[in-house]
Amino acid sequence: YDCSLITDGAAGVIIAAEDRVKEFTDRPMWIKGIGAGASAMMIQDRESLTSIPGARRAAKAAYDMAGIGPKDLDMVQVHDCFSIAELIAYEDLGLAEPGKGRELIENKEVYHDGRIPVNCDGGLKSKGHPLGATGLSMTYEILKQMRGEAENQSRQIDDVKIGLAHNVGQSGQFVNVFVFERGW
Repeated sequence: YDCSLITDGAAGVIIAAEDRVKEFTDRPMWIKGIGAGASAMMIQDRESLTSIPGARRAAKAAYDMAGIGPKDLDMVQVHDCFSIAELIAYEDLGLAEPGKGRELIENKEVYHDGRIPVNCDGGLKSKGHPLGATGLSMTYEILKQMRGEAENQSRQIDDVKIGLAHNVGQSGQFVNVFVFERGW
């Protein structure tokens, strides 16, 4: 009951060079930072059961490349395949200090109208987990939010300029973090 349902799904993106992007859209989203990290395959071989080391490394690399930090984000899409995964992501992404992730929920900081809205599309436990399409579905949600095109305007976030997508493979063995910036 506490895991996302595996669902069918598909997603696609067009990646274009800056000098060609106008051929496709006048409202692009730029990739400002990318980070990838790996962790031990077996959870019991990790230093902690409440952190994914690869996620911390991936987040740092993405933030460094983008020249920003967690406080600069307008929204976040995290891989919340289980309830605990969302709390772990808050801490691994630097949104909260270790052991303090739950406070973001208690203080409503990650709510739609909070300091750093997270998974305003409901996340994987709400919409389902289309496996290979999961990361791109997060990317698409960030683009829709930037454009003011959320399907349900009651979940539209105002003035999104910078968003982060956090995607996990296996049990945290592989992690990718992308920082996106509105390009208009």
